[in-house]
Amino acid sequence: MKKTLTLREPGADEAPAIKKKGRGWEISEKRLDALHQRAREMRRNPSPASEALAAALTEVETGGYSFKRQDVIGSAIVDFACKPLMLVIELDGDEDASFTADRTRSLAEVGYRVERLSAAAVLADPAAAAAQVSAVMRERWHERRAARATRPAQNRAPSNRNLGRRPQD
Repeated sequence: MKKTLTLREPGADEAPAIKKKGRGWEISEKRLDALHQRAREMRRNPSPASEALAAALTEVETGGYSFKRQDVIGSAIVDFACKPLMLVIELDGDEDASFTADRTRSLAEVGYRVERLSAAAVLADPAAAAAQVSAVMRERWHERRAARATRPAQNRAPSNRNLGRRPQD
């Protein structure tokens, strides 16, 4: 007997289902809302170092990229994030070293590069800190461009443009 319609078993070659919670980060919507609310409060009341760096970043060349202050990435609120470059700038203060190391590792696992600046150094010379961030941005742009160039080409159907033409001798 011939079967005309069958359901396939899910194979190993199929993509995993997208996680619905927390925009793919496995965070509950309630927790994500609380993180966004906390980030909003932090943007309204910035630290002196954060305010100084934000003002200095407007004066340096950033290649057309911009930073979002106090942005939520996963379950972390980062000081400055440039999502197109996947670059995070953190101003170090009085945080626990193991906590910052864990957060840096979790951001690196998803492709973000984390640069840490001392809050005291930013307050002492905001222009130098902004120039350092600009240099890191250029370096990150080159890293991502090189990675994109070495990525294997996707499987595409061959072009029909040259069909019917003889090759030139």
